Amino acid sequence: MSDTQTTASNNTGLSSEQTVIPVAPSANGRASGKPWKSRKTAIVRSTLPDGVKTKKWEDRMEKAKREQAMKKLQAELKEEKQAEIARRREITQERKKMAEERQRAEDLKAKMGARKAARLRRRAGRTKKISH
Repeated sequence: MSDTQTTASNNTGLSSEQTVIPVAPSANGRASGKPWKSRKTAIVRSTLPDGVKTKKWEDRMEKAKREQAMKKLQAELKEEKQAEIARRREITQERKKMAEERQRAEDLKAKMGARKAARLRRRAGRTKKISH
């Protein structure tokens, strides 16, 4: 060592007797030395649905197939129910139309009957004053 090197080592406060202690290695290679920094771990996937957590792809596909069949059946039942409701509504509307047509025909018949009666009274020589 030269004189400049010894003075530099004396200035820094390090002596040759002091040794540097290495940082304790961790599973990831080294520890950060910062106690507020927690180690990163694998995410716990507890929020995922059970179908995704299953190990076997076949099980997952089987479950998806069952759910799809159930949805198809529910859709068919709903469609049948809607068709029944539409059929009933159509029947009700037809009945209402027929009743309105009958009422209109009766009103027309009554009106025509009144006109015919008035015509006959006029032919008979009666006036409104006399017929009342």
